[in-house]
Amino acid sequence: MRVEPQQLRAFLLDAGLVDEKQFNQCLKEAKKSHQPVGDVLVSKGLISQEQLLKLEAYILGIPFVNLEKKIIDPDILKIIPEPIAKSHNIVSFRKKGNNLEVAMLDPEDLRTIEFIRKKEPNLRILPRLTTPASIKNALRQYAQSLESEFGSIIKSEAKNVKTIKEKEKSEKGESLKEAAEKLPIIKIVDTLLKHAILQRASDIHIEPMEKEVLVRYRIDGVLHDAMTLPKIVSPGIVARIKVLSNLKLDEHRLPQDGRFKVETEGMKYSVRVSILPVFNGEKIVMRLLPETTRAISLEGLGLRDEALEMVQTNLRKPVGLILVTGPTGSGKTTTLYSMMAILNTPEVNISTVEDPVEYRMPRINQTQVNPKIGLTFAAGLRSLLRQDPDILMVGEIRDKETASLAVNAALTGHLVLSTLHTNNAAGAIPRLLDMGVEPFLISSTLNMVLAQRLVRRLCEGKEKYNLKDAELKTIAKYCDLSRIEKILKEEKLIKKGQSIKSIPFFRPKPSKECPEGYKGRIGIYEVLAVTETIKELIVKGSRTEEIEERAKKEGMRTMVEDGFVKAAQGITSIEEVLRVIVE
Repeated sequence: MRVEPQQLRAFLLDAGLVDEKQFNQCLKEAKKSHQPVGDVLVSKGLISQEQLLKLEAYILGIPFVNLEKKIIDPDILKIIPEPIAKSHNIVSFRKKGNNLEVAMLDPEDLRTIEFIRKKEPNLRILPRLTTPASIKNALRQYAQSLESEFGSIIKSEAKNVKTIKEKEKSEKGESLKEAAEKLPIIKIVDTLLKHAILQRASDIHIEPMEKEVLVRYRIDGVLHDAMTLPKIVSPGIVARIKVLSNLKLDEHRLPQDGRFKVETEGMKYSVRVSILPVFNGEKIVMRLLPETTRAISLEGLGLRDEALEMVQTNLRKPVGLILVTGPTGSGKTTTLYSMMAILNTPEVNISTVEDPVEYRMPRINQTQVNPKIGLTFAAGLRSLLRQDPDILMVGEIRDKETASLAVNAALTGHLVLSTLHTNNAAGAIPRLLDMGVEPFLISSTLNMVLAQRLVRRLCEGKEKYNLKDAELKTIAKYCDLSRIEKILKEEKLIKKGQSIKSIPFFRPKPSKECPEGYKGRIGIYEVLAVTETIKELIVKGSRTEEIEERAKKEGMRTMVEDGFVKAAQGITSIEEVLRVIVE
């Protein structure tokens, strides 16, 4: 059922879409690159993908269908399960009597058609050829139908929840346990988790208010209202999550922390739970950590050019201290895991002490902190030093003891990676001094400090604009515009004789596919290499500003400068860069 090049040639020439010379040239390229001639014709812009597919459908005698703007009935869409639709690029879009029309990219995929026939023996399957954009549009509708389905499940199940009477509250443990095991509550909690995973949320906030329960999801670093639930379900949800996390059901006055695992469509998530007593009840925050996540490359995280080279150079050093800094949720742990993935070779022993172990990595010995039994960062690090390590990763330097142990480990022939909570790279040095580490020890061991933030990526349909004087005046409050202009010239984003006003920047343009105009995140970085001159400033006890100024003279780009380069490249927006820097 494949379309032969000569068949395609005859139809293309007959339709006047290409001439013989163009077709023969594309055929030569197709043979060299071992790809279909049609794909070469499309890549060269001689014909559109839709024109090619329509021709192929005509030659094969299979009807062509375009579903790019079609809304499919959810009941028909769900005839083919979403995992099958995604993995085989096939969707059901129309049903007339016993005839089911299915759109697919490969009408030769007889195995999938046979699978659908077995699943729906009463239906006659009619294959149709379609475009990748049509399949994408149909797959998006699975998510939308699931979303509305989740909303209705939660509303209907909430009606079946009964209040726990005052009399029952005296036997708190038992009555709450019963509430937690009731089907409506189980369904509501499962649905909330599935919905959050579907929305790519990193955190779920369940907040009791005076008359209702507010559920919010953090997506790409920003909190969004997801839904409101009746107040009646609050005790049951709290109890259910406590049961899953193995926490005390009858403890309502003290904060509690726990974790549990959830599995959905082949993806495993570790859910970190924090329960805090608030005025109207107990607030729950659940962090979703995908266990199957692989370490992203440093380039994939957003490190470029000199900054990337500096990180790679310092990772090659066998001893010393490398610090990653930034506020909570700025991606520090992900950066450390990416560094460990580079260092993880058979010749070295890597050991970590973390709180919590967020992602499992093969060949790396990961230890989970447990303060209840005395296993703190300091105690864990002290024990790891007896395990003959080459590289150590300490989840966070929080106190004087951990700081001094990390510095001593770096002095005694180990490469130590860790994180600190500071606003910028230069701020890590005064922070270590505050923890009581001697200046001469910092200068001897510290190799590099990397500070970072996460900014949201712009979707494809972004909007171009040029900066006006009023906008430049506002931006100038947060950064040095002349220095940014110089950097943009170095990056060849501004031509000679032009200014920052001449180049286009981009704004988010919300669409149906991308409601906020942003999807996914990327890092903005500043990398401070501890050179001889910086070491001298550390020993002198210089202020953060002096260290930063010296580093900038030696070529360090600040986070806001790195952000402006990414904004000029159309990766993110200036508003997004300023949002995370000003925070």
